[in-house]
Amino acid sequence: MVLAAYFLVLPSFILTSLHPLHVSVTEIEMDHKDKRLEIMMRVFMDDLEVTLREKYKTPDLDVLNPKGRTLDQMMDEYLKQHFKIALDNKAQAMKYLGHEQEGEAFIFYIEVDKVKKWKTIQIQNDIIMEIYDDQSNLVHVTSNETVRSLRLTTKRSVDQLTFEQ
Repeated sequence: MVLAAYFLVLPSFILTSLHPLHVSVTEIEMDHKDKRLEIMMRVFMDDLEVTLREKYKTPDLDVLNPKGRTLDQMMDEYLKQHFKIALDNKAQAMKYLGHEQEGEAFIFYIEVDKVKKWKTIQIQNDIIMEIYDDQSNLVHVTSNETVRSLRLTTKRSVDQLTFEQ
């Protein structure tokens, strides 16, 4: 009986004592018709909130109901510092479009207009890494139905992919 109780309690103890997963997922799709990169970035709300509290030195910041600045204003500024794209070694100007909430995450929308033909895409994505050194930022890039992926970490927050265009 005692042994059975042990096996019932052990899984819940292990689950509550595990370190949380710190991850974001970014999808970049090349729209050849409109000559632009369409970007969707999914970030967990709680990790983002901790990061923005530290960045803006506001310990009571609530990302769902921010005071003073909007979440879009904060993220536009934050992403300019922590998320960058270069095509064939040429930095690209990104346009922050906005966000929506999906469960416990935010989805941020970004685009790069007037994209010329390219072979290599270099991505810097070090969001949230200043707070969590175990943060992984997964990036999936799609061009001409070919998908390639990167896992960016504090040890390697910039990497590149090559595509045949």
